Amino acid sequence: MKHVRHFSPSLFLSLVHVCLGTHVYTLNGTDPEGDPVTYSLAYEAGSRRYFSVDKNLGNVMLIEELDREKEDEIEVIVSISDGLSTVSEKVRILVTDANDESPEFINTPYIVQVPENTPSGSSIFKTKAVDKDTGSGGSITYFLQNIHANKFTIDRHSGVLRIKTGVTLDYEKSRTHFVVIVAKDGGGKLRGDNKVFSATTTVTVNVEDVQDTPPMFIGTPYYGYVYEDTLAGSEVLTVVALDGDRGKPNSIHYSIVNGSEGSFEIGNTTGAISVIKSPNQLKEEVYELKVQASEVGQEGDISAYTFSTVTIRVVDLNNHPPTFYGENGPQNKFELTMYEHPPEGEILRGLKITVNDSDQGANAKFNLRLVGPGGIFQVVPQTVLNEAQVTIIVENSAAIDYEKFKVLTFKLLAIEVNTPEKFSSTADVVIRLLDTNDNVPKFSSDYYIARIPENSPGGSNVVAVTATDPDSGLWGEVKYSIYGAGADLFLIHPSAGIIYTQPWAVLDAEVNSKYNFYVKAEDTDGKYSLAEVFITVLDVNDHSPEFNENIQEKTMIIGSPVKIQAIDQDAEEPNNIVDYSIMQADPANVFDIDQSTGEIKLKSYIRSLDIIHNITKNKDCIWSVVVQAKDRGSPSFSTTAVLKIDITEETLHKGPMAAFLMQTKDNPMKALGVLAGVMGIMVLITIMISTAMFWRNKRSNKIMPVRRIIKKRQTPQPRTVRMEWLKFKRPS
Repeated sequence: MKHVRHFSPSLFLSLVHVCLGTHVYTLNGTDPEGDPVTYSLAYEAGSRRYFSVDKNLGNVMLIEELDREKEDEIEVIVSISDGLSTVSEKVRILVTDANDESPEFINTPYIVQVPENTPSGSSIFKTKAVDKDTGSGGSITYFLQNIHANKFTIDRHSGVLRIKTGVTLDYEKSRTHFVVIVAKDGGGKLRGDNKVFSATTTVTVNVEDVQDTPPMFIGTPYYGYVYEDTLAGSEVLTVVALDGDRGKPNSIHYSIVNGSEGSFEIGNTTGAISVIKSPNQLKEEVYELKVQASEVGQEGDISAYTFSTVTIRVVDLNNHPPTFYGENGPQNKFELTMYEHPPEGEILRGLKITVNDSDQGANAKFNLRLVGPGGIFQVVPQTVLNEAQVTIIVENSAAIDYEKFKVLTFKLLAIEVNTPEKFSSTADVVIRLLDTNDNVPKFSSDYYIARIPENSPGGSNVVAVTATDPDSGLWGEVKYSIYGAGADLFLIHPSAGIIYTQPWAVLDAEVNSKYNFYVKAEDTDGKYSLAEVFITVLDVNDHSPEFNENIQEKTMIIGSPVKIQAIDQDAEEPNNIVDYSIMQADPANVFDIDQSTGEIKLKSYIRSLDIIHNITKNKDCIWSVVVQAKDRGSPSFSTTAVLKIDITEETLHKGPMAAFLMQTKDNPMKALGVLAGVMGIMVLITIMISTAMFWRNKRSNKIMPVRRIIKKRQTPQPRTVRMEWLKFKRPS
């Protein structure tokens, strides 16, 4: 090989963060003889292998990620060979930068001490952030978060933090400020995209106190009290003042400027105010002291001061509780006897009560109230100063009820209002009630329901009614009476309330089974109440069933039943329910009877008179049957009757008229009545037709026939008369 193309001594690649396996370069070499060449890469010992090459094509591939901040220059030995000879050359690859690093603050955390009197606009701190990238990606600008709510500004290029113009710091309002600073790079390409990175840090600004605030009193306003038993030299109260500059406070010196009149003094360092005279030497009831609190610096000079007013009141000692008095001196129990239900608003004049407190001023002010059943009485006055006459007034008359309370007991309580001791005293108020007739007798029920059998003898008890009157004595005695339309058969015991029947009374459920009347309960003053009594007379089985006739005659057509009926006069079931039976018939196997309806019919196998003739030798077909009617009461009653039954077959003539004549054979009056009714209807129809024709002919003035009459000569016929009578087949 005579000639091989040499490679460039430097190879510049901007391949930071290029994906692994990416084709980044192609080696190109030739052999003068035209033989094929191969390529290879080699690295010095200890160096990282970043690239590989396709030995035939010369394509250089990235096999290890590049990072300019770690290694910005790579040396690679590139070789080309035709198989016999090899040419090698060292190539230097310069790695260009990409924006892959974020800014980073150094020397954190940032804590700054700033005096509160630092002028606005002053620089207080300089922050520093670095970015390892080059170019725009390595340039940094600074700004603040929440700039509008911040007392500070920052230079965007230098990072110098300043107090905002026109803003001052105040230790007494805010001792610490937290300033969030953002450092942002200039941006650059990263994997094909434009990226901007930033970082934040917090600067803690501690405001230092300086002496710029006067002292101030704590716990104002100040009030003190000197009592009648206070000793001279006793402490009344203590005032407290603090330096307004809390960071480096000065000591406080106290003094009384005026208002003391030689009666009070104050501790210079403690602020304790004491009375230096006995209370009886104090001429004023109220003293207004002007107290000064001054700051004393380290050199002993007064730098600032303030004033406060202290009010001291000379008061009476509260050493007397309220006391109740009667007509004869102190008294703790008051009694009264009165009738129940006095008018509302009435004063209990029988109670003579006075209450007194010997103290003066506020110590003699107390409240009065009644302790006991609420809402019955009211005490007047409710607030007393020194002394008052106590009045008790009726508030709820209905609650003052002898039947509920024979005795009402209350506690009359007097308790001080504005004193710390809250002295109090009590007195018992006992009210004994007298009864009045204020109640009406009241029944245990608005109505009473009773039942009594109809066979009960006269004087039998029916029901007991009860009424009570809670009044005492004669007013509580109740007298009973009854009245009303249904009370004639009954009496009532005037004191026991037992209702019973008259001695002569006879009850009959069939005549009247329901009675109702009123019962009256009345006291000795005529006050009364009413209740209603309902009495039901219970039916007993005291009637037997009765037939209309003891001997009855019936005609029975074969195939049709005959019916018997008995009536039981009892009022209620089952006493008035009747069952029927055949007691005797000869022969006994001819008739059946329905137990409930009383229908009698022939046995089912008897369909003609011939069968009957085979059963009996009685040629006239008339049977005498003994039937019984029996009720279902307990005990049960029954009665019997003889029924004569004439058995016949159905007539030869058919039709309604024949049937009607057969049905009315035993009752000719019924047939006569029906015949008279039919004739009356025919006469009425004839009259209506005649009237209609008359009015028709009158309008036309002609007499016209209803229809044309055509006369036909009659052919003489031989006169024969044929009469058929109703025939009843009878046995020969």
